[in-house]
Amino acid sequence: MEPVKETMTTVKAEKPVTTTCSYWVLRKKRRCKMTANKGSEFCGAHASSAATTATCDEKAREDSFQERIPCPLDHKHTVFKRKLAKHLTICNARDQESSLPYIVKGVNSGDNLKETDEDLNKFNQIKLHELADEEFYSLIDKVKNLYDKHINSSIQELQLEHESLKEELSRKDYGQETLRQLTQTTSLLGILEHDHQLMDHTSYIEFGAGKGQLAYFLATVLQEQKLSHSQVVLIDRMSLRHKKDNKLANREVVQRIRADIADLKLSALPELKKTQRTVAFSKHLCGAATDLTLRCILGDGNASSDYVLIALCCHHRCSWRSYVGRKFLQEAGIGPREFVILTKMVSWAVCGTGLSRERRKAMESADFQLTETNTQRLTRQEREQIGQQCKRVLDYGRLEHLRSHGYQAELKFYVPRDVTLENVVLLARPTSPKLDQNKCC
Repeated sequence: MEPVKETMTTVKAEKPVTTTCSYWVLRKKRRCKMTANKGSEFCGAHASSAATTATCDEKAREDSFQERIPCPLDHKHTVFKRKLAKHLTICNARDQESSLPYIVKGVNSGDNLKETDEDLNKFNQIKLHELADEEFYSLIDKVKNLYDKHINSSIQELQLEHESLKEELSRKDYGQETLRQLTQTTSLLGILEHDHQLMDHTSYIEFGAGKGQLAYFLATVLQEQKLSHSQVVLIDRMSLRHKKDNKLANREVVQRIRADIADLKLSALPELKKTQRTVAFSKHLCGAATDLTLRCILGDGNASSDYVLIALCCHHRCSWRSYVGRKFLQEAGIGPREFVILTKMVSWAVCGTGLSRERRKAMESADFQLTETNTQRLTRQEREQIGQQCKRVLDYGRLEHLRSHGYQAELKFYVPRDVTLENVVLLARPTSPKLDQNKCC
């Protein structure tokens, strides 16, 4: 009888399967988080970018049928060349015509200006370091005078918390960024509660809602307090994935409206006819979007809001055409050219040293003492102070516009600066409140 031979099986080490895209996103200093295509290390959006690093032989073998090109409407994403025609009809960046009654093209875009778009584009090309000293320091003096006259130390702290987020804020598995966002959310909800705005028969309209985190927690509060006749209406021009409001147990409390704020006629929105009151709110509504929102709220007397809460940010993205405080600035001798320069100076408030995170870490690890080279007309501390003053001057122009339309308006610091440097909220309510019919029964 022959001995049984032992059979040996060799186990080859399997190559780990790439599940996420391997493309390095330079702007975000990390790899792309999208799912990689089957049999590829890259997602569809970055397949073409990765191909640029391939060898000539590899390029020659590429199937032109699968070629991706930048979308002509928005270069931030790519599309298969063969599908371009269809993509242009559904792209989020397309100019959409609508028969909906609440979509009126350009209704909130701003008044007609004597300056042409070409003039405004020329002003946008201005560089601060190329300005003559006379113009540079003259504008800074105007900003300082306006700040000292109207603002100075008038902005008080109003840093609150809402009971509903205490458990979320105490979670140990949340990272710093998540906790930072939650801290801002709890303060904004706390302000709504403090000002007695959490009541029934109210439509809460979030402008620039994005993924809807603030709206989600507000809707949760409405459900917990059994305010069954109130609703949250989310306004955003984009259709995003992973929306937070989709996780609500009762989805009927929220309504999403896809619309550009510049084109939204609030009084024609059918959802608002279900309630007696409206509260307009937003968290970090960037630059011109804040002015578009104020125009949207105030542009039609039939839709004036009972309360306005907007956490402000990104003043460098303000535009002269949409800015609501033009009259205030013009009375101070600030026109469209000076306005553009001012919107460039606001970045001084939040830009820090201007060095990348990698450069700062390298200097810290090397125990390197950071010294500023003498290439600026102002020190970093002076620039930061003037940048903050520029922001507040722009915000004060918005207050003046609201006051001219019958609102009491003010600015508050709603979170500490170590949470976010953009820590100012605009609050407004009508000087003459509506009759008690607006209150819940």
